Amino acid sequence: MTRESTASPLIFGGDAQSPRAALPVLPPLALYIHIPWCVRKCPYCDFNSHTASPVLPEEEYVDALLADLDQDLHAVYGRELSSIFFGGGTPSLFSAAALGRLLNGVEQRIPFAHDIEITLEANPGTFEQDKFVAYRKLGINRLSIGIQSFQQEKLQALGRIHNGDEAVRAAGMARQAGFDNFNLDLMHGLPDQSLDDALADLRTAIALKPTHLSWYQLTLEPNTVFWNQPPTLPEDDTLWDIQEAGQALLAEHGYVQYEVSAYALPGRPARHNLNYWSFGDFIGIGAGAHGKLSHPDGRIVRTWKTRLPKDYLNPAKSFKAGEKALANDEMPFEFLMNALRLTEGVESRLYPERTGMTLESLAEGRREAEQSGLLQVEPSRLVATTRGQLFLNDLLQKFLT
Repeated sequence: MTRESTASPLIFGGDAQSPRAALPVLPPLALYIHIPWCVRKCPYCDFNSHTASPVLPEEEYVDALLADLDQDLHAVYGRELSSIFFGGGTPSLFSAAALGRLLNGVEQRIPFAHDIEITLEANPGTFEQDKFVAYRKLGINRLSIGIQSFQQEKLQALGRIHNGDEAVRAAGMARQAGFDNFNLDLMHGLPDQSLDDALADLRTAIALKPTHLSWYQLTLEPNTVFWNQPPTLPEDDTLWDIQEAGQALLAEHGYVQYEVSAYALPGRPARHNLNYWSFGDFIGIGAGAHGKLSHPDGRIVRTWKTRLPKDYLNPAKSFKAGEKALANDEMPFEFLMNALRLTEGVESRLYPERTGMTLESLAEGRREAEQSGLLQVEPSRLVATTRGQLFLNDLLQKFLT
């Protein structure tokens, strides 16, 4: 596929064009690849996902992804990829042949770090042993498996296509396919869920010995079935009991909470997500993908791609839907909404290194947040207190201008 680049004009916000220090070193670079199709749209899902037709346009979509990447190459020349993440939708619907051609095409354009982390999202209902062995041979070295629950009534309420036994088997199949590094996605606060239900799910997940667990509360998002037809969710007191007991259980089994909803065995946090949270750079390709790229002159630009698959695959339309240079007055919030999700925060020096701004630009918000007990008084780090983690939105409001 060939296309003429028809990128939208750059949109500046606030005092985006006022001087900012050049970045001494560009941050690590990652690649996010969005595969927008899934077997069935779940009622809670607000991601850019679409029910797949019987035959997926694999060849056309891989062609489009590589052409999309070509249009971003000028901004990353001379850099290497530290991680790749296939998200969706359900990327494991694609064949190993299609993903192999894509990965080869990416590596021909951007060098891979010697220890690159390559993650593929997969759902238990799509697991086939031979397919996952083939994925591993491609160099994909991490899986993120969307379990959500092991209990049949909860899975039915969530609209999932797998059952609890399939979820358990998927973890075993991942190991047999050669994946010694995998995440399980698990929800709590499900419709009519009790504390015992939630802990039973968590114990089953821990018994499967994943290196990483994403354990997060179900929320009702706009433009979903659950938003329009809300299920009965647990009371706040039950949600709090689940959170406290679940965190204690995870810690007991050696899982360290390093982010609001991310727990990992020592040395096994998700490097791709850590890059997001530490304000690293990432290219986003695929329908609806977002990206963020830093430039040596200090400009930091966010991009977003055409959302609907039919439009993304239409040669008459542009891959890029828009882009925006971050303004100086946006930088504190943009940086901290990521960094303060980390339970240990980040070193203070990372803010000027990644934004080109001085620490003084944080001073007023920092003082207010410290006085409110939301931010730790620690000059060398930017880290939320326990209370600040619980009321993260209130904490971030201190840095809005």
